[in-house]
Amino acid sequence: MKRSLRSLCLAGLLLALLVGSPSPSGAATNLTFSIFFPPTHAQAQAALDFAKEIEKRTGDTVRVTPFPGGTLTKAPQVYDGVVTGITDLGNSCFAYTRGRFPVTAALDLPMGYPSGQVASEVANAFVKEVAPAELKDVKVLYVHAHGPGLLHTKKPVRTLEDLKGMKIRATGLSAQVVEALGGVPVAMPQGGTYEALQKGVVEGTFGPIEALKGWKQAEVVKYTTDCVSVGYTTAMFVVMNRAKWDALPEETKAIIDQVSAEWSAVHGRAWDAADAEGRAFTKSLGNEVIPLSAAESARWRKAVEPVIQNFIDQTPDGATYVEKIRELIARYSK
Repeated sequence: MKRSLRSLCLAGLLLALLVGSPSPSGAATNLTFSIFFPPTHAQAQAALDFAKEIEKRTGDTVRVTPFPGGTLTKAPQVYDGVVTGITDLGNSCFAYTRGRFPVTAALDLPMGYPSGQVASEVANAFVKEVAPAELKDVKVLYVHAHGPGLLHTKKPVRTLEDLKGMKIRATGLSAQVVEALGGVPVAMPQGGTYEALQKGVVEGTFGPIEALKGWKQAEVVKYTTDCVSVGYTTAMFVVMNRAKWDALPEETKAIIDQVSAEWSAVHGRAWDAADAEGRAFTKSLGNEVIPLSAAESARWRKAVEPVIQNFIDQTPDGATYVEKIRELIARYSK
């Protein structure tokens, strides 16, 4: 009898080692994760890796079921889906809900971001250090942002005059950038851009060059204007339902916080790698990347200055936020 009991205890110990320690409640916490990127996109892969890393470090006491490609909540509804509990975790763009995030909108200004790595680190640090009240209804896990937004068009744009009157897909503050440069902004998420370009609903799109491969847009544009001097970014959130977060054991929260602290940089590196692939992909299709001369770059920078000033004038403490971003760009560009 004693031998049988000892064997049973040893078997139980072995099973615990194989499957990981149970959660304090004795059962795994199951979380859903809405991701707006298509499943094959590099950023979807980074988000999926984030989910796997949480499972790994918690010993599978937290299990995450991802829904990439907007299959659970569409891109503009991801944030509200997390707030209301339709989904536990969510990944999308602040800019897809225009006017909802007036402070974090500062991140999307045409500040001349040099890379996805810098943009991601700046965006994450800004949200952590400023702690905008507009995000209090969720637990912010981390923020990341794409490399410099460039202009991709069906006909060549070499000067501001070439862009005048063209219908350009843009979101959030990038729509103001398009308008300042003389174009006509048309709001839509990335998911609808390919078809809009293909059918001529828009004549171009503003976005990171990675989108030419990641969203296959190089198939429906012919030119990229390398206007990095006015490079804006689009900040993207990974947030968690507040009640779901509050219900987690403290040790689980600590693990998720630790993984989150690492993952903005993971996305940043993925953005830069994807930008390099997007540039190579569009060139492989015979598309042209058009560099701006120094004089033309100066004209573009001057043209978008009112966008930054308008944000400062219309946003309480707007000048403070702009200065903070400039400080962070300098910090992370070293």
